[in-house]
Amino acid sequence: MIARKFSSATSRSLRVCVVGSGPAGFYTAEKMLKAHEGAEVDIIDRLPTPFGLVRSGVAPDHPETKIVINQFSRVAQNERCSFFGNVSLGSSISLSELRQIYHVVVLAYGAESDRILGIKGEELKGIHSAREFVWWYNGHPDFSNMTPDLKNTDTAIVLGQGNVALDVARILLRSPTELSTTDIASHALDALRESSIRKVYLVGRRGPVQAACTAKELREILAIKDLQINIKEADLVKTSADEEEMKNNRIRKRVFELLSKASSTSGQTSGQRELEFTFFRKPDKFLESDDRSGYVGGVHFEKTTLKGNGDSGYQIATGTGEYEDIKCGLVLKSIGYKSIPVDGLPFDHSKGVVPNIKGRVISEDGLYVCGWLKRGPTGIIATNLYDAEETVASIYEDVSKIELTSRKPGREGLLQLLESKKIKFFTFDDWKKIDFEEKRVGGLKGKPREKLTAWKDLLQVK
Repeated sequence: MIARKFSSATSRSLRVCVVGSGPAGFYTAEKMLKAHEGAEVDIIDRLPTPFGLVRSGVAPDHPETKIVINQFSRVAQNERCSFFGNVSLGSSISLSELRQIYHVVVLAYGAESDRILGIKGEELKGIHSAREFVWWYNGHPDFSNMTPDLKNTDTAIVLGQGNVALDVARILLRSPTELSTTDIASHALDALRESSIRKVYLVGRRGPVQAACTAKELREILAIKDLQINIKEADLVKTSADEEEMKNNRIRKRVFELLSKASSTSGQTSGQRELEFTFFRKPDKFLESDDRSGYVGGVHFEKTTLKGNGDSGYQIATGTGEYEDIKCGLVLKSIGYKSIPVDGLPFDHSKGVVPNIKGRVISEDGLYVCGWLKRGPTGIIATNLYDAEETVASIYEDVSKIELTSRKPGREGLLQLLESKKIKFFTFDDWKKIDFEEKRVGGLKGKPREKLTAWKDLLQVK
C-alpha cells in the first residue's frame, strides 16, 4: 500500500509540491494533475488532517459547504498525488529544501494570523480574534485549550460585519440544542450550553449599504428562532452615494433590503436573545472592567460618517469626534486575517501577500502562490478554484522553460529528507483512520463526527 502510494515516477515527470491542503491547495493539485499528464503532485500541511479551512473555518451548522471534501478526497487518492500531514514549512522543512527537491513549489497555506487594531486596551482578557474563536469551536488543535469566558457576561461585541463576523455571532446566539447535531467541538458545545451571553452587537465602521456579508449569511442569522433584532431606523437613511453603490452592486442592494425588512420588525420579538446591528462606529479604545481587573468591560467607539473616495465610488469612514461607550465582557475582532511569511519568501507586509503576477512569484522561477497568499484574505471557497486555474495556467506556460531531464527527486527526496529528520508524517490513509474514528464516536452522540481536537490524540492515531 505504501509502495503504491509513494511510487516514484520517471525522471521526466514534473515534480510539484503544494504547501497547504485547504481549498487553494487541493484545487491547485486537481488542476495540475489534469493539465500535465506527467505531473506528480505532493501536498504538505502542518496539520495531520487535510482540508484546511473547510475543516477548521466553515461553521459547524453549514454542512453543505463541507461537501467539497469528497472532491478533495478523490484528488488525494489519485495515484499521482500524495498527502504529507504534520509537515510544517519552516520548522520541518525549509522553502529552499523544497525548491531543491521539486521543479515547482506552490505556496497555498492561507492566513494563520490576524490583523490588529493597534488601539489602547487590546491586550485585555476577553478580547479574541474571530479566527481564534472559529478555530476553537471547530476543534482546531492549536486552540482546543482556549477558554473564552462566556459565563461572566451577558453581552458580546463583534467588530466587523462580514461573513465570519456573522458566523461567530450566530454560534453565540443559536440554541445549543440545534448545534448539538453538528460537528461542533464538544468543548465548545459544553461552553455554549453554560453561556450567559444574551446580547450580541455586530459593529461596522460604515453603513448598512457597505456591510461586507452576503445575503445568504445575513438571511440565516435573521432567521434564528426567538431572536430579537435591533436596527436603528436612522442608520437606514440612504444618501445618493449609497444609491449609486447599490446600483452597481446587486449583493449590497439585497443586503440592504434584508436589513430594512428586519428593521421594520425590530424589537418586536419577545426572545431571550438579542442581535443589534450597530453602524457608523469605529473602536477607539477598549475599556477595562470596573469589576474584574485586566478584563475587558466595554468598547469606546468614535461615531463615523462616510465620505467619497475620489471617483472610485467607494465611501470611507471618517471620525466625527463624537464618542459612545458600549459595555460588554467579550470582544471578537473580525477585522481581517494576515498571512505569515517564511524564510526565503518575498513578502508585501502592508498587503499581506506574496508579490506575484498571475500566481508567479516575482523574481523567483519555479515558485508560485495560490489562495490568500496570492490575493489576500478575501473570497469564498469557490474563489480559490478560479485562483488555482490562473496559477496552474502560469505553471503550464512555464513548463517548457523547465529542464525536466534535470534530476529532481520530488516525492522520493521528500521521503528521504523527512526520514533523516525523524519527522512523523501522516499519509491520506492515516487521515482515513482519524476520519473513521471521528465519525464512529460522533455517530454514538447523534453527530456527523466528533472531532479529535488535541494534538496528542491526533498524533496517537498513526
